[in-house]
Amino acid sequence: MPDVAGITAPETTRELLRQSLETGRHRIGQILLARDYTLRHHEDEGRDDLRVITDPAGAREISRLDEEGNYRPLKTAPNLRRGWLLSAGSLEGMELALEFFYPAALGLWLSWIRGDLHPSPMRETLDRQTGMYRITQLLREDQAGQMVERCCNARTGCLRTILWDYSVGVPMGSIPPSQRSLEGVADDRIPLICRELCNLVVAAARPIAKGNLPRKE
Repeated sequence: MPDVAGITAPETTRELLRQSLETGRHRIGQILLARDYTLRHHEDEGRDDLRVITDPAGAREISRLDEEGNYRPLKTAPNLRRGWLLSAGSLEGMELALEFFYPAALGLWLSWIRGDLHPSPMRETLDRQTGMYRITQLLREDQAGQMVERCCNARTGCLRTILWDYSVGVPMGSIPPSQRSLEGVADDRIPLICRELCNLVVAAARPIAKGNLPRKE
């Protein structure tokens, strides 16, 4: 089990969340958590004019659209809208709300703490694609690096910490080291973990890989 300050071998994600709150881990992604089981956008800390929501399932609607009303296909993109306060009412309610905001985030972190998380290299993920996405197997390493830098960077793409490499022993160099390791995660954070290439990035790889097909004379 990795040494995580204040976390002592939790059996469930709910117990992990409880220990996190008790040890001051009050930030996950763009969300600020409070000991009274309320959640808000971290940039709204201190505001008293927030729209109050009391149903944990309200997190699904909050996370669906960005500030401009555009659909958010990726829940871990850094474009969560502001202006709300979700009062979950209990630890169970907070856990449910987080599942809507950041699906499987607590489960992935629990697996990492237990030592059960096994990231899949990008090349392995692409090589097992079938059907219309089988062509992504033609993606070159340099193309992969450029695509991941565009799609996965924490500033504009995704807030997750990427634990997968390009291939076994070949790191994803286009992502900064700070986004490729959990070793430097601040003590006030619950990390968002990426264990393998997501479907959105696989889809982005398809048109790039198509350009590598031999040209017909």
